[in-house]
Amino acid sequence: MTRLWLRWLPAVVVPAVIAAGALAGSFQASAADNLPAKTPEQVLAMVGADTVRALSGTLEQTSELGLPQLPAGAPSSSADMASALDLLAAPHTARIYLDGPANARVQVMDQLAERDVIRHGNEVWTYSSKDNSVTHETLPAAGLKGKTAAATPQLQTPDQLAQRMLAALDASTTVTVGQDTSVAGRPAYALVLTPRSADTLVGSVSIAVDSQTGLPLSVAVQARGQEKPAFRLVFTDLVLQAPSADLFAFTPPPGAHITQRTRPQQADERPPGEPRAPGGNSGSATPAHTVSGQGWDTVIALPATAMPADLTASPLLGHAAQAVDGGRLISTSLVNVLLTNDGRIFAGSVPLARLQSAAAER
Repeated sequence: MTRLWLRWLPAVVVPAVIAAGALAGSFQASAADNLPAKTPEQVLAMVGADTVRALSGTLEQTSELGLPQLPAGAPSSSADMASALDLLAAPHTARIYLDGPANARVQVMDQLAERDVIRHGNEVWTYSSKDNSVTHETLPAAGLKGKTAAATPQLQTPDQLAQRMLAALDASTTVTVGQDTSVAGRPAYALVLTPRSADTLVGSVSIAVDSQTGLPLSVAVQARGQEKPAFRLVFTDLVLQAPSADLFAFTPPPGAHITQRTRPQQADERPPGEPRAPGGNSGSATPAHTVSGQGWDTVIALPATAMPADLTASPLLGHAAQAVDGGRLISTSLVNVLLTNDGRIFAGSVPLARLQSAAAER
């Protein structure tokens, strides 16, 4: 999860929001020629056997989460919250280059600006052309885990999102193979994950799986009762070969403001207390939070002490939240977050009534 989110939303709510956003949906892509028929188990095996280690391409992220439009000129105290909501709600296009677990470059193209994240080995550089700022940090040795470089704060790949979803599959989800499709000019199988529960906001998850390599090319999330995908991340062009090594070298531009950052060593790369994505087993908890329900009906609860002061003080909270019985609600098509009057937080891909019921039981 991104440090940007962690600065204003408790670490346990973050996975619920992002993982649900990483789910769902049907993707709009051209139909492919008839591929050899495969069972869901066979397509899952293809994803598990994917050996792609290097690529370059263009990613597009779109969202129809139903978040309110933020007012212009947000105060600086709300800048982080505004930026985090922008990452979820606004469309983004990025060029991405990967070469194994140690090299990655992502160029997120904003209006009249560009954000770059470059990783070479354990060195990570983040650059924003908007204010000519640079951040540099050195990752711990554990940061070299995985077949390709870890996700950047700005954007993950369809492969990384799909792997997260598939790792949490259990009996709460039906897995089927839909109509063959084509993504970035490559024939693909459509793996569809459908929650068995009728009480979740998530309608389905569609993952386009490359028919030659098993690489996930697209992840889309469909919310119940919503025609357009609530969230979609897709390659629009893709080259499966190692990019030029020069792309992973970075020199700060003249006059840039450089900030050095240190990341503490962790047992793994998740924030402390991060649970599995929705659809995984429930019942586990850390001292900071509790979990009720199971599968797609999971509700995460945090005590009042977990609410960051800058979140409660942010004027954007009043703009994004609506008054409901028992507190305030931040509502999207995929995730609801209830902030109770006594300061507790309840979040999940469930209707408001489910959150209110969980709050009344505690």
